[in-house]
Amino acid sequence: MTVSAEDYLTVVTDTMRRVAASQREAVGRAADLIADAVRADGVVHAFGTGHSEALAMEIAGRAGGLVPTNRIALRDLVLVGGAPSDVLGPLLERDPSVAHRLYELAPVGPRDVFVLASNSGVNGAMVEFASLVKEKGHGLVAITSAQHSGQMTSRHPSGRKLADFADVVLDNGAPYGDATLPLPGGGAVGAVSSITAALLAQQITVEVVARLLAAGERPPVYLSANIAGGDEHNNALEARYAGRIRRGS
Repeated sequence: MTVSAEDYLTVVTDTMRRVAASQREAVGRAADLIADAVRADGVVHAFGTGHSEALAMEIAGRAGGLVPTNRIALRDLVLVGGAPSDVLGPLLERDPSVAHRLYELAPVGPRDVFVLASNSGVNGAMVEFASLVKEKGHGLVAITSAQHSGQMTSRHPSGRKLADFADVVLDNGAPYGDATLPLPGGGAVGAVSSITAALLAQQITVEVVARLLAAGERPPVYLSANIAGGDEHNNALEARYAGRIRRGS
């Protein structure tokens, strides 16, 4: 492998094919869990920290996605919870205590389910949040790197990792360190976890919609806000979940 766009494309394509094949059964189980929740008038809460926040954005509030979805982010502590902005920083995701405040601030209902993403699966806030989700009796889907997480020591006091709490675990196929093209003298370039996690998120969404259609139901799916009639369509669907989903943060 050389350090080139062409070789990166080869790695990404191969990784996506491997993930799609190996995670097919897990995608189906995640879709079953989420479809059951949506049919029971539940909401899907998505949470990721660092670059894994991109996964939450794939799940919640985008064209072609499910309307009953809510994105949780560390900045909710400031935007919703009134904490000073200087609380935010690169090490906040390692603090287990913030998980409880984030859960309190989220508009969570008893039939809701969670999708949590963490490439390493070991940071304190994410592990504690997963523990809390299961303590409260919610379904939990985790998206993580099996290889990376398997080579890490947990940063949570329990010694446990995100995958230890999940009802369904999906492996994003990323290598240890995430980047894929080795550099002379050490290190690597070309991370893949965001791309494969997005693939898994979209596959889950499509399978949830397929299950709703098979049950004879009309799936509550967003149109792009940038096409004619998009705002009207989306506003009408969002009204069904008033106070239970947040947008714009």
